Amino acid sequence: MHDKIAELREKRELSRQGGGKDKLAKQHQQGKLSARERLELLLDEGSFEEIDVFVKHRSKDFGLEKQTFYGDGVVTGFGTIEGRPVAVYSQDFTVFGGSLSETHAEKICKVMKMAMKTGIPVIGLNDSGGARIQEGVVSLGGYADIFLLNTLASGVVPQISVVLGPCAGGAVYSPAITDFVFMVKNSSYMFVTGPNVVKTVTHEEVTFEDLGGAETHSVKSGVAHFAFDNEIETLMNVRHLMEYLPLNFKDKPLSKTFNKGTLRRDERLNSIVPDTANKPYDIKEVIKLLVDEEIFFEVHANYAENIVCGFARMGG
Repeated sequence: MHDKIAELREKRELSRQGGGKDKLAKQHQQGKLSARERLELLLDEGSFEEIDVFVKHRSKDFGLEKQTFYGDGVVTGFGTIEGRPVAVYSQDFTVFGGSLSETHAEKICKVMKMAMKTGIPVIGLNDSGGARIQEGVVSLGGYADIFLLNTLASGVVPQISVVLGPCAGGAVYSPAITDFVFMVKNSSYMFVTGPNVVKTVTHEEVTFEDLGGAETHSVKSGVAHFAFDNEIETLMNVRHLMEYLPLNFKDKPLSKTFNKGTLRRDERLNSIVPDTANKPYDIKEVIKLLVDEEIFFEVHANYAENIVCGFARMGG
């Protein structure tokens, strides 16, 4: 029995190393966190319960049978944010560049189905080069399964996608049809195909940033709802967004205790909107004066700036 327990612990330790210590070190050198470090920041401390830890890919083509990793490039499971349950998956770029295999897709689909069954949000931390090309159509079929679940979950449970690396192809089709997309400036990218393919086909040179960077998608295309300077700030704001969302379509949003004693007259409201219609004013200032603690969580802050939308609380 002791030998079996020791073997189990050894396998768990191997699964935590992802693609190996060298690749983890390279991930850190690029200023990126590992798949598990991201989950530790996102979720309440000690709340994460992992499933399918020892899953490996089934492919035997192109020598893949000699390269197997526990978890197969994605960490899946459940945890809590401010005590409320969420389902999560975090792609591991150190394992085959986070590429999606048949079993990788099955892990994501499993956690999404369980989330819909139990009525809790799905948060995906995406860091993937797309389909695992060695598996061919089987890998692409995995994306089809994920897309179907994205559409079935739409309007049932919140779906949040966090793009934390250079994601291409299927790795961005799915996030693009979820409810909210977060990106990190200068390190995360979303494009159907990369700059090298664009150059080969159209002879046009374009940078990663111009083609699918956080600035491009949060300002021009509107695909990304939020863009932040680093991964830590991004994940903290995912937690902030969760404060305003219900767990599912039957649930109510989280309410907070409101102290009526903090209410006060604010004379600025009498003059902040000009008497004449041709004078400009900042609607965000009006919103902040009306909502609790002047906290307004804006969505699409840099896109279509002629309209302002977001989340706030009034009376808790």
